[in-house]
Amino acid sequence: MPRSPRLRLVALLGLALPGLALLPVATSAQPSIHDIDGAPFAATLVAAPAADAVAFVLNTRGVRNIWVRDSTGAEARQVTAFTEDDGQELTSLAFTADGRTLYFVRGGAPNRAGEIPNPTSDPESAEQAIWRVRLDGSRAERVTEGSSPTPAPRGADVTFLRRGAVWMASVRDDSTRVAPLFRMRGSAGALRWSPDARQLAIVSNRGTHAFVGVYDLGARTLRWMAPSTDSDGSPVWSPDGTQLAFLRTPYAGQRLGFRATRTAQPWSIQVADVATGAARELFRAESGRGSAYWPIVADNQLFWTADNRIVFAWERTGWVHLYSIATSGGTPRELTPGEGEVEFVSLGADGRRLVYSTNIGDIDRRRVMTVPADGATAPVPAIAQPRIAWSPVESSRGTLFALVSDERQPAHAAVLAGPATGAPSARRWQPLAPETMPADFPAAQLVAPTAVTLRAADGIASYGQLFLPPPSTPGTRHPAVIFLHGGSRRQMLLGWNYGSYYHHAYALNQALALRGYVVLSLNYRSGIGYGLDFREALQQGATGGSEYADVVAAARWLGARPDVDAARIGLWGGSYGGYLTAMGLTRHPELFKAGVDIHGVHDWNVGIQTFVPDYDLYADPQRTRIAFEASPMAQVRNWRAPVLLIHGDDDRNVRFLETLTLIRQLREQEVPVEQLVFPDEVHGFLRHDSWMRAYEATIDFFARRLR
Repeated sequence: MPRSPRLRLVALLGLALPGLALLPVATSAQPSIHDIDGAPFAATLVAAPAADAVAFVLNTRGVRNIWVRDSTGAEARQVTAFTEDDGQELTSLAFTADGRTLYFVRGGAPNRAGEIPNPTSDPESAEQAIWRVRLDGSRAERVTEGSSPTPAPRGADVTFLRRGAVWMASVRDDSTRVAPLFRMRGSAGALRWSPDARQLAIVSNRGTHAFVGVYDLGARTLRWMAPSTDSDGSPVWSPDGTQLAFLRTPYAGQRLGFRATRTAQPWSIQVADVATGAARELFRAESGRGSAYWPIVADNQLFWTADNRIVFAWERTGWVHLYSIATSGGTPRELTPGEGEVEFVSLGADGRRLVYSTNIGDIDRRRVMTVPADGATAPVPAIAQPRIAWSPVESSRGTLFALVSDERQPAHAAVLAGPATGAPSARRWQPLAPETMPADFPAAQLVAPTAVTLRAADGIASYGQLFLPPPSTPGTRHPAVIFLHGGSRRQMLLGWNYGSYYHHAYALNQALALRGYVVLSLNYRSGIGYGLDFREALQQGATGGSEYADVVAAARWLGARPDVDAARIGLWGGSYGGYLTAMGLTRHPELFKAGVDIHGVHDWNVGIQTFVPDYDLYADPQRTRIAFEASPMAQVRNWRAPVLLIHGDDDRNVRFLETLTLIRQLREQEVPVEQLVFPDEVHGFLRHDSWMRAYEATIDFFARRLR
């Protein structure tokens, strides 16, 4: 795999590396984790269909607010006024057709018991509700209970979801009437207005299958588009509103997860005539690579362009790339060649170009590029400098915006500045809200991580980022910590991550490095960013835990370094990273001296039941046995190192039972166990205070157990 033109370390197990130059770091007082993790995190960047406006969410130490940049000024302004670290998310931002009002959702989704996240344990409880803010300076106001607000492309009506049903908020002057729009079986989703606002496409999820339907608001009828036994989704309208394209994925039986899926019965793209519901197959993926659909990050998986082409993602080459095909049929054209993945995608303002983020050409970062849907010219990068940029959107006037970070500056919203037709080297990302960066943010003191490549005993390569501590006395051997991300479909980068969970993790890795630890953030097999074969690694997870071999490779590589004390290597990680932390402490107690396990999976059979409640342990005894043998609990008797276990008891991804069971067993073995429990917190902690308490405890734990 070709690598980016910068330092790349390659090592084989058991071979020491030559000494590496230590990175220059400011020598002033150590910044606290509160300082390092104190910058706002920008997310959910959206563009308006008019008014040259974009909006985004800034999370400032747990206080979430929406900012807007429009034609009234060069920089963004705050349009909501929330003041508490209350864990209430702001999501689903959506502009009205005129770009003058912004709808959004406040509050998280319910768990299986119907409970809305309430991480402050507020006695008044919490809710998931639709809000709106007019961009004339008015205060934000609550509209109604619900989610997924979808304004019509004309007028002021807004459809939304409430408990799986479709509702309508009809806005007339200063009054808003809220009522059910129509009822049906199944759970509704993917609301898509027709261009003339007279019809609404929806997806009805029936559990084992899903239909695409079209509701006619005038006739009050619901017509299904070529219903089948498969799962249909991601509907997109033709510009004239007479046709609807959608994805069709064949029924694959019970999907248990945490295992490789390299091939499947091929997915297809269907194009339906809205008037009759009859559909034709426009495209079908080939067997083999790319037959199992892997999604991009986008409002919709399909794009119907102004020049009548359908743009879609396909892993035909082993990499997630964009392709386009004429709506009349023909051979698809690859738009984004190269070794790397396409991730965040949106349609340009002219309806004929795609703007997207990718790691093609810079495997450890993300850069924004544009390409015409017809593939007439090659992709063009937005800027030439190495940055991490994602969620690109164009405003109605074609101005390009994105969320941006690097090794020292956390995620922030930015506009592309410089000559529109000049060379990428003449352009730059200009922050939209520079005044929000805290004056005490220690950017100059942060470590610039370097990329490393490792090779496990079975020959599989894995990757990571190395954080070296400030210069110390020559010959000093430092304690080391391996960070293991969750997912496992994630990639850590050479800088602040684009995910809020890993934004926090990057801050802790920096804090540990500045406190004298050598930190290795490991991108183990089954993660994203390195192609289909790496992501769908054989015998991964519940089918064998093969990714643990990469953790062992990382420990031995660190132990061979002259600046690492091999007797003081620890592990930390959350979720899947908690699983691998526990695997290290059970499988190789001689390598790992301490661990911080945050909401980790400890028995795959329990983990599978979290997502597949009707998973039958007895249906396939061999499968159940293999899953358990790939779990930490299978060899928990080997565990002897101290551990800090952290968990929120409203976790919807990893059951709290996983931590309860492990603690009970470790206490019986008299293993030193410390714990930190957050009542009513979910998997990805919603309160900044929860992150800070977890990370302060982690820093303190390693200081006592590894220093």
